[in-house]
Amino acid sequence: MSSQVLVQTWYMTQRHLMAVVRQPVFLVISLVQPVIWLFLFGNLFRKVVELGGFGTTSYLDYLIPGIVVMSALGSSMWAGMGTLEEIERGTLNRFLTTPVSRNALMNANVVQNGISTAVQSVVIVLLGRVAGATYPGGAGGLLILVVASILLGTVFGALSNALGMLVRQRESIIGINTFLLLPLTFLSSSFMAPSQMPPWMRHIADFNPVNWAMVAGRSALTSDPEWGLVLGRGGALLVLAAVAVGLSTRTFRSYQKSV
Repeated sequence: MSSQVLVQTWYMTQRHLMAVVRQPVFLVISLVQPVIWLFLFGNLFRKVVELGGFGTTSYLDYLIPGIVVMSALGSSMWAGMGTLEEIERGTLNRFLTTPVSRNALMNANVVQNGISTAVQSVVIVLLGRVAGATYPGGAGGLLILVVASILLGTVFGALSNALGMLVRQRESIIGINTFLLLPLTFLSSSFMAPSQMPPWMRHIADFNPVNWAMVAGRSALTSDPEWGLVLGRGGALLVLAAVAVGLSTRTFRSYQKSV
């Protein structure tokens, strides 16, 4: 990618970031559900670690990476709504008449979503620390957790963009996201250790990218990380993110030809 494309992508990203800054209430609202998970589920299920298999004696320590990843998933899945809004307003079509890079147009809101995900992740980690969570993996482990959540957000943000250009209907995006969100969340190790899950759920979780991010983040935050898991799951997320961005760009070029 040329330096010019990078500059244009950052310029278009700033445009999306300004919309968030002007309406910060949306960022605050996106943190309401993670806070509920943190303080409600963290206290409700705090004794479940006595069943074993969690790798920690504190359920809160186990839960924090799950909340960070679920927050990234929940916010990124709606990126296509922004793309659809720009299509409906005619903003995207007007940008197509300019010399700005098509990659910059398509990927700017994915980058903006990644920045927002990073901010949300840091806030959740700090709230977890206030609630009593510990992070034996230190700053390095926390950084890996945030990067894993950003990669997951990139995957679903890019796919959501592609979906927005394909269906071009809000109801369809809402329906598909609602259909996918709960299965992706609960068919993972978000709330329960894999050893305590039914075998069929455990096998599905092995192929769930949401679970890949959780496994990478949790392992990195332990005092003795399993680097094979971290690199394996993180590498798989990186490959999947590249594929999703490529698919989104390809879908955008098809949209461009149709207008």
